[in-house]
Amino acid sequence: MIKWNTKRLMVAANALAAALVILLTGSAAGAQSLSVLPVNIFFPAGQKAATLTITNQGKSETAVQIRAFGWNQQDGNDQQLTGTDAVLMSPPLATIAPGASQVVRLILRQAPADREATYRILVDQIPPPAEPGIVHIVLRLSIPIFAMPEGRAFPHLRFHMENNGDKVFLVGVNDGLVHELIRDIVLTTSDGRQFKEEASTSPYILAGATRRWPIAAQGSLLLPSETLRLTAHSNAGAIDEQVHFASAQ
Repeated sequence: MIKWNTKRLMVAANALAAALVILLTGSAAGAQSLSVLPVNIFFPAGQKAATLTITNQGKSETAVQIRAFGWNQQDGNDQQLTGTDAVLMSPPLATIAPGASQVVRLILRQAPADREATYRILVDQIPPPAEPGIVHIVLRLSIPIFAMPEGRAFPHLRFHMENNGDKVFLVGVNDGLVHELIRDIVLTTSDGRQFKEEASTSPYILAGATRRWPIAAQGSLLLPSETLRLTAHSNAGAIDEQVHFASAQ
């Protein structure tokens, strides 16, 4: 279990942590507990160094591997990770005693040109040797990295709706120069019916990307002819606007 120290960290937990379960033999379970700070890493324009602190909150030592990946959103998918050497980690491997912390130094090798560059750091817990009767559970933490471009840069969002078979999506297009974070999406019809995004979806829409948020049907279908009121929260403030289905635009 991952324990965050602030309300903000708990809100971000779904986007930042995924559990990888290593199954051995037996019926008992053993797990380490890790926390990381910060949960988002920002490189302001001109800055090329940052740190990540990993704390072992478990009762035994644990080993971790730290890797960097380029992070893109293509074809409406949230996470497409590709290997990169644009961000260096020191150390890339560490063993952390119980109750202790490891500081990882991050170096940005190349500053972004005209648009924010995005990466993710994966912190993988290395499973301990197999033990009879024990199921070991190890964690994978995924930490976003945002490297800001020179000059003033802002997101610029446009929204519409799409039908794909029996699924309905809110589609956001960000043709701005930096990412935006969208939370608490609610779609309201003219007769007062409300629809929300499905649970456990990432809030980020990256610069130059298109995101598709699946909308929970909740027993009532949306018609392509309907005009909906979209309300949500973003880093820039409240969102309140009308959206249409693509086929009805």
